[in-house]
Amino acid sequence: MNKMEKALHELGEMDELAAGASPLHRLHPAAKLLSTIAYILTAVSFPKYDLTGLIPMLLWPVLLFQVGGVSLRTCFYKLRIVLPLVMAVGLFNPLFDRAPLLSVGGVAVSGGVASMLTLMLKGVLCLMASFLLMATTPIDSLCAALRRLHVPAMLVTLLLLTYRYVGVMTEELAVMTDAYHLRAPGQKGIHVSAWGSFLGQLLLRSMDRAQELYGSMMLRGYHEHFHYADIRAFSRKDGLYLLGCLAAFLLLRLVPVARIAGGLIVR
Repeated sequence: MNKMEKALHELGEMDELAAGASPLHRLHPAAKLLSTIAYILTAVSFPKYDLTGLIPMLLWPVLLFQVGGVSLRTCFYKLRIVLPLVMAVGLFNPLFDRAPLLSVGGVAVSGGVASMLTLMLKGVLCLMASFLLMATTPIDSLCAALRRLHVPAMLVTLLLLTYRYVGVMTEELAVMTDAYHLRAPGQKGIHVSAWGSFLGQLLLRSMDRAQELYGSMMLRGYHEHFHYADIRAFSRKDGLYLLGCLAAFLLLRLVPVARIAGGLIVR
């Protein structure tokens, strides 16, 4: 199994996760989408030095991962490529902000180190929340919820088709990669001299496949209006979930929960 086939397998695993039957899966997709957006906005709104205030925000995704039956290990494995990029965003903060901010065990901690850790944690929290949404909500239901929220149909259709047919391009890449390695056995990767022709062939094959897909969609009745999944009406349970999440986020944002808990433990 080459890298492209592994990518296709992981896409299939995400669809299997989203098709679960946990209480979190059964919630209305709009409630999960709005709560995820509110969570991300709350997380990024913390000041750059407020690391202790941000740590309690971990409770929401960790709890919902358990409710949804999704493993944290699976989350971090799926995000293994994106996480290092997010963690690298604040690496240079200690170089520009060297003023001591606090002392931990007699060791001075600069503002740059505190802001770096806070920024990294914000990125991890946002990625966890986004992954949780995708792992508990099928893409069709999510797009239907976006339309219910009056997001333009063109943007929603573009999102849906991009998600669905990224596997088609990955499949073409897998076929081309296998063909290349059969002609160049023992060679690691694709030689630089073949990059141009390889990308050109990929573009031509993608255009041909896109034309075939568009023709199939037209034969099935597509005329600039996509039929999204049928989702049920927004219930009281969904409203209570959304209001509960918003109240919890507001509490975690305005009340220093970590400091209060630390003070109680010390006493």
